[in-house]
This record gives sequence, C-alpha cells and structure tokens, in this order.
Amino acid sequence: MGKSKSQLEREKQPPEPPAALPVAVPDNHTHLDIVIDWIGGTPTEHLDAAEAVGVDRIVQVGTDAESSRWAARLAAADRRVLAAVALHPNDAPRLGAGLDDALAVIDELAAQPRVRAVGETGLDFFRTREDDGHRVQRESFARHIDIAKRHGLALMIHDRDAHQAVFDVLDAEGAPEQVVFHCFSGDADMARYCADRGWYLSFAGNSTFNASTPLREAYCAAPRELLLAETDAPFLTPMPHRGRPNGPYLTPLTVERMAAERGEDLAELCQALSDNAERVYGGW
Repeated sequence: MGKSKSQLEREKQPPEPPAALPVAVPDNHTHLDIVIDWIGGTPTEHLDAAEAVGVDRIVQVGTDAESSRWAARLAAADRRVLAAVALHPNDAPRLGAGLDDALAVIDELAAQPRVRAVGETGLDFFRTREDDGHRVQRESFARHIDIAKRHGLALMIHDRDAHQAVFDVLDAEGAPEQVVFHCFSGDADMARYCADRGWYLSFAGNSTFNASTPLREAYCAAPRELLLAETDAPFLTPMPHRGRPNGPYLTPLTVERMAAERGEDLAELCQALSDNAERVYGGW
C-alpha cells in the first residue's frame, strides 16, 4: 500500500526541533543554499533555529564556483558562518575546458579571511565511474590540495567508494596540516588509519541509520580529539526523521547518538567537538 497524501506532505516538512545541547557545537558541513532552495526561509532564520538548540556556528560549503561565492558572501555577512570553497569531485569532469577558470575562482576565494577550508573536494567513484572521469577528479583534487596548502587552509574531503585512491593522492601531493574527512564513510580500521595521521573525521546523520553500524564503530574507534559532527544538510537527515529535509538545527540528534554509543558525557563530547572545530578552522 502506498503512502497517503498526508504522509507525503509531512515528509516534505522540516522536523520539529530537538532538545538543545548542553554545550554549543558547530555544524562542520552544511549547504544552507540548498536548504533554502528546498524549503525556503533565509540564512538568518536557519542560523537562528540552529543556535536555539545549541548549534551556534556552521561551515557553509561550496560545491562549484557559484555556491562557493555564496558561501564566502554569507560568511562575510554573519559571524556564525565560516566558508569552505571548492569544486565537487563529480562536477570536475563535467567542466571540461572550464576547469582551469573554475579553479581560479576557488583560488581567489580562498584568500578571503572568512574562507577557512578548501572543500568539498576529493574523489567519488560511486557517481563517476569512467576512467577519464577518475583522471579529472584526481587532477582537480591535487589542485585543490595545492590551493589549501598555499593559503594555509584546512582540506575538507569528499570520499565515496574511493578510500585508497584518496590516500594515494594525499600521499603523492602531501596533505595539508588540517585534513577533514567530511561525512566519514569508512570503518573502524579506516578511522584508526586516519587518526594515526592526525586527520579529522566528521560524522553526519547517516551514522544514526539502522544499517550504519560500521560508522558507529568508526567513531567509537577514533580519538575524541579528532571527531567532528555535521549535517550535510539538506541531505542525510538523522533518525528518527530520515527522509525529511535536514538542517543545521538537527545536528544534536547525531551528537547525542555519538555520545551514547561512545559512552561519554554529552556535555564533555560537545565541548570536544567545539574545540576540535576551532583547531581546524580557527575562531569564528
């Protein structure tokens, strides 16, 4: 039996706010531009809703030249926002001869004082499957690494079905001082591998899904000083609201589950997540 009209309409609506966290944390990775496109509202309204439940800072992430410019403008306008700028790995092969010009935009934006990360960049062998696309992704990733190092910024990595290839590029190019695996998608062994190199692991709402035991094992295996939390909003809405629109204000659901699985005091974990983000990006 299919879903009723009322059920379908409900799934389009943002979930109710969760309980506020005892210590404020940042949403390490979000796409407010897409959230607004999906459900409306203004950046200020979404930031206020997040702050009301203890998510008082965000990193707004670009995925192409246009959204990276948007991220940089928002960060300049609101002290609760820092920006990350990049070309998404799936988009890089589609740019063709325009890749150089798009990377030049990212390089220019990376010089702005409230742009604190280059990302999301990396490799995605799930959506991009052809060898030539992989080659362009590797080239784009390497050039993003260079931008991050020249500007002294963190590198925010998108890694989907490409773990070893990501490591190979990082080894070949030399990783920046601060590396964040956004929406960490590996297991406990990969978490330990990253931790041995001092790389940060950021966990999103998919870590709360019933089938995501490997992700929970990963954040339990990682040292607390390398953990971050994110929404990747409007995607990956945490349980019990999976399938409905996500927003930075739902970060507490992922953080609460992380604390429970790790057997840690929620306030202490929140403080660690906040401190870790400040080490990676500097103060907001």
